[in-house]
Amino acid sequence: MYELIQVSERCYYVQSPAKIGLVKLDGDRVCLIDSGSDKDAGRKVRQHLDANGWALEAIYNTHSNADHIGGNQYLQKQTGCKIYAPGIERDFTVHPLLEPSFLYGGYPFKDLRHKFLMAQPSAAEELTQAVLPEGFELIPLPGHFFDMAGFRAPDGVVYLADCLSSKETLDKYQIGFVYDVAAYLDTLEKVKSMEAKLFIPAHAEAAENIVPLAQYNIDKVWEIAEAVTGLCAQPLTFEVILQKLFARYGLTMTFEQYALVGSTVRSYLAWLKDTGKLSARFEDNLLLWERL
Repeated sequence: MYELIQVSERCYYVQSPAKIGLVKLDGDRVCLIDSGSDKDAGRKVRQHLDANGWALEAIYNTHSNADHIGGNQYLQKQTGCKIYAPGIERDFTVHPLLEPSFLYGGYPFKDLRHKFLMAQPSAAEELTQAVLPEGFELIPLPGHFFDMAGFRAPDGVVYLADCLSSKETLDKYQIGFVYDVAAYLDTLEKVKSMEAKLFIPAHAEAAENIVPLAQYNIDKVWEIAEAVTGLCAQPLTFEVILQKLFARYGLTMTFEQYALVGSTVRSYLAWLKDTGKLSARFEDNLLLWERL
């Protein structure tokens, strides 16, 4: 774990639970794509920088989930590097309490205020194409989170952030985290049409051909959508729908899973309602979801 793997003349990634990209710029300057899950991940990255005599110029965050920005604060303090994050992701990076608050839907109790859902704050600036090094391309990848983005490096390596889960992860957990289902499906279709020397997803193996994995993720979205729709053959509350999904897929409820999967299921319900598959109404002061 945390090995530095070179994939082209200029591009690397650090093998970690959420892959950290590293790209050589000029001279001894490098940039990172994300920073890992916590201070310890930051230390591992710093060791690679020191061992190679590299100076960290900037961290370009793909999005603001804690496992991607957790090393920001440490590395910024140690190196003085700039940090950039796209759109709303910048606000979550500067104010990381927003992540567990969003997931829970209110002020998060202590069991949700930990490093897996809430990173340490860092001084991030707005990420745009204009602030990227010459030859880099910013690739919008919304859906998994608000304004998630990926990057095409100058030598054709594409860093895909969290828009894909590995087959093993989907088979184990079934319901991958999604904020905007419609945008996520559009992003996956866009990824299928991309060409690159190598694709590096944060949570799957690097691959020259990303189409099969993208399609597997698409198929899983439709499977979950059909499962939710099927459960709503009779009117059900959100809590009952969530309970039945956990039972169907053999999942175990924890505070983290309640927040993450619960947020995702709410997103599916919203999408299915907006696309005319479900209706929602209040009865006895309960919000009931039902298949149309």
